[in-house]
Amino acid sequence: MATHLILQKMFRTGFVSEPAPAADLALRTREQHIHADLLGIFGQAVAIRHVDAGSCNGCELEIHALGGAHYNIEGLGVKFVASPRHADLLLVTGPVSRHLEVALKRTYEATPEPKWVVAIGDCGCTGGMFGESYASCGRVANVIPVDVEVPGCPPTPLALLEGILAAVSAGVKTPAAS
Repeated sequence: MATHLILQKMFRTGFVSEPAPAADLALRTREQHIHADLLGIFGQAVAIRHVDAGSCNGCELEIHALGGAHYNIEGLGVKFVASPRHADLLLVTGPVSRHLEVALKRTYEATPEPKWVVAIGDCGCTGGMFGESYASCGRVANVIPVDVEVPGCPPTPLALLEGILAAVSAGVKTPAAS
């Protein structure tokens, strides 16, 4: 019986919330501009291969946030691929641990030209608190050529997106590995 009284009160009261705001199309300008830039460079999309070279997974959490509804990078034409053979850009996180040095070099060599490399986080850019040691090669640039470095521990998803766009908008490709 109490449920019936609650429903009656709800029908009598009606909606008390504010109406939904109208869409502001001016806010979409940046996304359309980014998408237009990507289409101009690649024709369709940017394919990214993420490589974890020994990180603590803090950067990976921010990378995963890029795939969420708030950033929607796939809607911009940026997608992640499972094979470096399908990638345009390598997104490398962490200081390169010694046991992953060869794997990172092979991944770089398997990525077809033209390609970009983006080092992510303080560890990828400088080696972070790990630096160079018996267990760590340090920063990504010590192992493979790097085009863009995105500092932060971890960098925000927006900083990651800006780094990816900085790499592809420069139009300068990484030279072949020697």
